Amino acid sequence: MKQPNSNTHTPSPLSVQHLSMRYHHKPVLTDVSFEIPEGKAIAIVGPNGAGKSTLLKGIMGLEPSIEGQASFFGESLDKKRQAIAYVPQREEIDWDFPINVLDVVLMGRHGQLKLWQRPSQLDIDIAEQALKDLKMWDFKNRQISQLSGGQQQRVFLARALAQQATLYLMDEPFAGVDVATEQAIIELFKELKLQGKTIVCVHHDLNTVGEYFDWIIFINARLIAAGPVEEVLTKENLNKTYGGRLSLLNDLTEQMYRTQLNKAHDTD
Repeated sequence: MKQPNSNTHTPSPLSVQHLSMRYHHKPVLTDVSFEIPEGKAIAIVGPNGAGKSTLLKGIMGLEPSIEGQASFFGESLDKKRQAIAYVPQREEIDWDFPINVLDVVLMGRHGQLKLWQRPSQLDIDIAEQALKDLKMWDFKNRQISQLSGGQQQRVFLARALAQQATLYLMDEPFAGVDVATEQAIIELFKELKLQGKTIVCVHHDLNTVGEYFDWIIFINARLIAAGPVEEVLTKENLNKTYGGRLSLLNDLTEQMYRTQLNKAHDTD
């Protein structure tokens, strides 16, 4: 398999080396290693309990690892933290916290501020533009508890966008959202890629993985495969990742192959 950045000396946006993790003393991930290319949308795919979210948390230092490490653009997380935006699952957020939409998005600017420094007009302008980009401007003064699930997701995507990061790590951003939010996320991905940004998402919908993403990382307690959609989205890798859990394997595979062919024709 061709490695990203093989012809240049540019460090990968994310390099994971021999990462092993456990959850409640139970091994979850074992010896996971991969590098991703710049400017692509990358899906982390696998069955429930495969360790997908745990992988993201380990990469971000939110859960302790047994061994291994992750580097960002060739450096440690501490040195590159402001270049990395992390969007957790909605279930992990306290939506009853008394804060309005604009203030949530402004939190994406805090890394640019010194201790006790208030947001400048530039910070406010950036946050407001992020809300407009995610079509949430009309909700800027609303309490986050008053939003629908899709609207809440868009607010946290706007917060990540306001950070003006280079690498975006998202934990199931499409989960449980409405059609309008799904379309807003797709458009956001396209815009970020045009800017040369890199997106890594835990993703659960095999029907759309070949349409929304350029690269796939198959995980099931270990790395199964990683690479461009056209190389690794195969029946063999799906079988290795899902085994007997994927009852509609053949139909899904054929549908994804058709999606791949359509994408290839669109770029010709």
